[in-house]
Amino acid sequence: MAHATATIPEDIIKELKAMRKDINYIKTHMVDVDSIMAKEDYIALEEYKKEKSKETLVSHEQLKKELGL
Repeated sequence: MAHATATIPEDIIKELKAMRKDINYIKTHMVDVDSIMAKEDYIALEEYKKEKSKETLVSHEQLKKELGL
């Protein structure tokens, strides 16, 4: 059984190449959504960094002991 071959019009090939180029650009410049922080999250992270540098953080286990849990 013979297979029919179709010729793709040149304008469609150009459009597909342009779309591939656009997709590659988007993939290269895409931002990881999980890396975006709300202002409140950024502030909390900065406060954590300050507390960590001052060594004033309390572990979860230590907090439970202090609260008698």
